Amino acid sequence: MATDRSGPGRTSSWDDEFARFFGERAHSLRATAYLLCGDWHHAEDITQAALLKLYLAWPRLDHRDALDAYARKTVLRTFLAERRRPWRRREQPAETLPETGTEPGGPEQRLLVLKALSAVPPKQRAVLVLRYWHDLSVEETAAELGCSTGNVKSQSARGLATLRQRLGPQFHEILEATTGKGR
Repeated sequence: MATDRSGPGRTSSWDDEFARFFGERAHSLRATAYLLCGDWHHAEDITQAALLKLYLAWPRLDHRDALDAYARKTVLRTFLAERRRPWRRREQPAETLPETGTEPGGPEQRLLVLKALSAVPPKQRAVLVLRYWHDLSVEETAAELGCSTGNVKSQSARGLATLRQRLGPQFHEILEATTGKGR
């Protein structure tokens, strides 16, 4: 941890505050990053980059009550910025979905939804994660992404259409069992 100018070996109060926030929220932010990118190692990279940005901005943050939303937005923007880089290898969707013979809601179904989610374009994926994983309203999602509510609605509809196409006729059943939510 960085030391402040108050004396050797002493840490600043905001360092301690950030360390507490990190301990409480890093796992949740990493899970969000995983939902966005579909790879735990890449999710760890996104989370680390986002937390570094957050750490650098920490002393300037005035609204401590909105830190969760700010941190989540930082993860989203880090993910989207990374996807714009031309050198980044893009995932290619598979031609066919694997057959599953398990009950909806099991780990296989969850993996199937996550794989299908990886075929959704990044901005649509961000909308779906915020709307259906974090259970944010259309307005809250628009505020986090810095776009209009109409954009959130259209991105959500397009993303769900891609998921429907990838998951086939069992879409509603799988999605409901996996997320606990219907449409």
